[in-house]
Amino acid sequence: MSLPSQVRLIEVGPRDGLQNEAQPISVADKVQLVDALSAAGLGYIEVGSFVSPKWVPQMAGSAEVFAQIQRKPGVTYGALAPNLRGFEDAVAAGVKEVAVFAAASEAFSQRNINCSISESLARFAPIMEAARQHGVTVRGYVSCVLGCPYEGTVAPEQVALVARELYAMGCYEVSLGDTIGTGTAGATRRLFEVVSAHVPRDKLAGHFHDTYGQAMANIYASLLEGIAVFDSSIAGLGGCPYAKGASGNVATEDVVYLLNGLGIETGIDLDTLIVAGQQISAVLGRPSGSRVAKARSAQ
Repeated sequence: MSLPSQVRLIEVGPRDGLQNEAQPISVADKVQLVDALSAAGLGYIEVGSFVSPKWVPQMAGSAEVFAQIQRKPGVTYGALAPNLRGFEDAVAAGVKEVAVFAAASEAFSQRNINCSISESLARFAPIMEAARQHGVTVRGYVSCVLGCPYEGTVAPEQVALVARELYAMGCYEVSLGDTIGTGTAGATRRLFEVVSAHVPRDKLAGHFHDTYGQAMANIYASLLEGIAVFDSSIAGLGGCPYAKGASGNVATEDVVYLLNGLGIETGIDLDTLIVAGQQISAVLGRPSGSRVAKARSAQ
């Protein structure tokens, strides 16, 4: 299969990246980050999450962030809304696209959201109905698609069952997440081969963590399978609080560099993106996690 000519990147840094930070991050810093990502040419930015601040303190103030960002025409500003209350809060904040998530691992589902996979999917039914009524689009995530910290290997057939359910419920796209970053290129190709028998390839996305240094190889393997949408996080921010030792998402800067080298269009300006990553890294008091940014700084 030939490589896609264009790739769409879903920037998850402001949500998936920042939600695990220990230090408080101001609304102003979050707004600055989102606006900088918009300026770099990102067409989709996951701005925040409408969940209880008791469980995810860093996502408190998401409504304020949405109220203050400079929205650019043509850019989607999404949010995670895992329950009906969160969905209602998101709509009140002017959100036009939300995301829901399920796990491919029963053990991870129980540890993460205290319910089975089937129970988690059932919880999404009222969200999907409300989304239809409000004209809000819904994107789905499936976690632990290439391994689970509690169960080990996860069968691609199990991933396919969950992805198919999300797609059938009305998720226009389903992102398959290697939450603990143990996937390899071969396993990634097999995953998309199996799942695409149930969900069309143009409705699938890849979400890779770099714990074992395999994220870029897995993205290339996904491209070979015809996948043209990937989640990434500015400066490699993020991890998983329920997966011990899992490092951050693959850095958006590194993915753009890879795609540029392959002649694949993204519409993103790499230099502006690197600056955005350096700015938020300075706020957090550490260097950017992007290998490309580090290399450019050393030149």
